[in-house]
Amino acid sequence: MIQPKQKSVLLIAGPTASGKSAVALQAAQARNGVIINADSMQVYRELRILTARPSAEDEAQTPHRLYGTVSGADHYSVAQWLADATHEIVRCWEQDKLPIICGGTGLYFMALEKGLAKVPPIDAGIREYWRKFEGNLHAELHSRHAPSAERLNAADRQRLIRALEVFDSTGKPLRLWQQEAEEHSLLKNVMVERHYMNVGREELYARADERFDKMMAQGALEEVRALPLLDAAMPVMKAIGVPQLKRYLDGELLLPDAIAFSKIATRHYIKRQSTWFRGQMKQWAVEPLTIGHI
Repeated sequence: MIQPKQKSVLLIAGPTASGKSAVALQAAQARNGVIINADSMQVYRELRILTARPSAEDEAQTPHRLYGTVSGADHYSVAQWLADATHEIVRCWEQDKLPIICGGTGLYFMALEKGLAKVPPIDAGIREYWRKFEGNLHAELHSRHAPSAERLNAADRQRLIRALEVFDSTGKPLRLWQQEAEEHSLLKNVMVERHYMNVGREELYARADERFDKMMAQGALEEVRALPLLDAAMPVMKAIGVPQLKRYLDGELLLPDAIAFSKIATRHYIKRQSTWFRGQMKQWAVEPLTIGHI
């Protein structure tokens, strides 16, 4: 009896300027793959340059999905990305192609592997009670569900509040909701290759600085100038380079200062990404992903 071919997926994650896109392109060409975006800023169609989306030439070489598909005027959630990515991954399997998920948004990878917990809406009174609570949150959680408290840092107020409001509102610990989501995650029983682009912090900073200079030469300023009038709170308006260059266009900064502030913001973002990935992706392979084992 012929056994069905096992489904597989390649995940390539890492901080900005770590070379993810180039490696993904190489892997896609070597293994009949389709590159699927997992970067929360590269989904926006208005920002090809400033978000370092793959070039039109790269997209012509290999199929790319979920790049520049969302209007900056729209809200785009992790849940929406997961639905879109699921559709694209299943389509790859149906076409006997390898889905290659590439990006720097850790929450996207977490949602893909662990699913999204379908916690019912929290009772408003319960939510307000715990958010105003000034006592020992860790002790309160321990009295309700000791295993939940043991998994959390006693100083992590935000996660403790979330655990308490879920337990009091649903009668079940948050971990149980998360486990149910994992049981139904798309990648359960799928062969998953995980690769983290491990590049030294100083090298990343240097690459990012050089890349921003290239972005400016390629028309980043014109890209910001062409943005529609949107609320400053919209995610697309917070993309690195947009607030800084907009301040220049509004006469608030000199251009060299706007560029310098953009580079500083990029470095801060790299630091946050690197810290998050180190904490959440300890089991990922970090050796260089070369053509020999792509």
